[in-house]
Amino acid sequence: MTLPDLDDLIAEVDRRCDTAHRPGGQEQPDWLALLTVAAQLSGQMQALADDLVEDYVEHCRMHGNSWTDIGAALGVTRQAVQQRFHAPHKRYSPETMTDDLRQAMVHVKQAAVHHRNNYIGTEHLLWGLTAEDNSATRLLQTAGVSPEAVHQSVGNRLSMGASQAAERIAWTPYSRKAIDIAEARSEQHGSDRIDCEDLLIGLARVGRGVAADVLTEAGLDPAALDAAPADAHSSQHE
Repeated sequence: MTLPDLDDLIAEVDRRCDTAHRPGGQEQPDWLALLTVAAQLSGQMQALADDLVEDYVEHCRMHGNSWTDIGAALGVTRQAVQQRFHAPHKRYSPETMTDDLRQAMVHVKQAAVHHRNNYIGTEHLLWGLTAEDNSATRLLQTAGVSPEAVHQSVGNRLSMGASQAAERIAWTPYSRKAIDIAEARSEQHGSDRIDCEDLLIGLARVGRGVAADVLTEAGLDPAALDAAPADAHSSQHE
């Protein structure tokens, strides 16, 4: 893969902000408009770069590397790398979840602990969401997918690890993306609490990870989830 150089990025800014250039080229372009687009593009690239590093930090942690080793690899102190990658996140607080999702998260944590995994992957989330009847399982049924079959399929993919860590179990990047999507969806529906169906849709929309693979193999079209009749859902965010 060839990384873009500065000329490529400037051309992309021009393409995204073609209205900033005056007709006929007789006047100066709208430099502030171009700067705004350049800043947006830079932010997107920085976010992607951060995701890339974060993904490998998660894998290092899963495979037993210490925070000291990870910090050394990144050229920073152990404290600095822990502060950047190990801080708790408010979105994962039980107060932001409905009762059904909190119950599902009990199953999620049990799956990770039972399999001695020191991370919460999309497979753990999907396994927990399909462990009991809730808005996620009913949404699957409405979309023509068997929750029981999904639960069994994702359960077969849970692998046994060797973690003895007593520290907080970390969420993988794809899991965090899924709950970000879930949070945004719940807010769009006027709720301050994330429900099971929100997280299911988040897992499907991420498009990568074990959960997305299982849902795709089960024949689920992510677009079909939001298209499901509203009366087929649970009393949403009750």
